[in-house]
Amino acid sequence: MTHRRSRLDRGPTFAAIDFETANNERSSVCALAVVRVHRGRVVRRFSSLVRPPTRTFRFTRIHGIRWEDVCDAPRFPVAWARAARLLKGVDFIAAHNVGFDRSVLMRSCERFGVAPPDLPFECSLKLARRTWDLPNHRLPAVAEHLGIPLNHHHAASDAEACAQIVLRASKLLARA
Repeated sequence: MTHRRSRLDRGPTFAAIDFETANNERSSVCALAVVRVHRGRVVRRFSSLVRPPTRTFRFTRIHGIRWEDVCDAPRFPVAWARAARLLKGVDFIAAHNVGFDRSVLMRSCERFGVAPPDLPFECSLKLARRTWDLPNHRLPAVAEHLGIPLNHHHAASDAEACAQIVLRASKLLARA
């Protein structure tokens, strides 16, 4: 019987993503980041502030981003076109608590008439739960456990931490 190796245990090529939103509307992206990993190493990074469709900001207390910070930033279609270049040839997209980031991406693509990526998604939160016995698997807790520097709710830092979690879990899974 042949054993088929999973996407995660062969030195994965993937993109870790993270979005920050201005308010409860999933298409209110105000920051995005993508970290590309090829054969188990981070090879490229992209992050950008994004001008959301409205001036309504409800989550400034979480991520520190205000309308004044993004009023001259590119809108989602421009920022995403740049970010999406890092997805070429990846096996999957990873995010910590992927349901949120996937819904933000899909809703933003829909709102702005942008084709969403046709790639599978992996959840580093679920992967962390399967890999490490921790009392809490939120991004800050997993990053602290693994010694990964984190400026939580900063898209570039969150995407980097997600990429590192997937890499470290992948190495452990490959040995199992």
